[in-house]
Amino acid sequence: MFTNACSHPAMTPPTVALPKVDIEALKDILPIVRHKHAAGQHLYRAGQAFRAIHLVHVGSYKICDLADDGREKVTAFKMKGELLGVESIGLGTYACDAVALEDSETWEMPYPAVMKAAATMPGLQEQIHAALAAEIRCDRSWMLLLGTLAAEPRVAALLIDLAARHARLGYSAKHFILRMSRLDMASFLALKHETVSRVLSRLVDMHYIEVKRREVHLLDVEGLRAMACAQAA
Repeated sequence: MFTNACSHPAMTPPTVALPKVDIEALKDILPIVRHKHAAGQHLYRAGQAFRAIHLVHVGSYKICDLADDGREKVTAFKMKGELLGVESIGLGTYACDAVALEDSETWEMPYPAVMKAAATMPGLQEQIHAALAAEIRCDRSWMLLLGTLAAEPRVAALLIDLAARHARLGYSAKHFILRMSRLDMASFLALKHETVSRVLSRLVDMHYIEVKRREVHLLDVEGLRAMACAQAA
């Protein structure tokens, strides 16, 4: 199902499960194409002709823009059940890059054919609209967060967000793998790479988390949640 990818506890309401789409039924009326990507491969690039939206079926992806100085700016991380490409609806080309963070797979749904199909599939149109609304709410929440919180609350908020999203997928909310690099985390949180590493080390020293390479174990979820809600001085 499509899900709201943002769950920062201080800034967004609890995530509501959205209706499921029957992919098999959709395949009967649309030319659904499965795409597999190895880590580092692009699903699409900014400027490429926009022809489809994509549903993450396996794995995870990062969404990237180019900053004014030409550097890559990570704007979102997408996981199973989440839509890719919705930010480009209404444009002639994709507005950003989508890059696999691990061995991943998507279902390509041609646009605007998918919108025509929505008229005959109760729930599909609702999901697409809900996904678009969730994208807007999530962007706004993270914009507010990055504008008001110091480094430690930003990192804590991201860990809490990832934990909640793993839980919604039926995985452990306390023990998971960070599929993104420290550089990706730093780019998304508008921090320096060294700052993210320093904050993670401090969280380990505080016994909030354990970290082994990209494997993270949350030891004190309430402590992290309280930190994530702390306003910058």
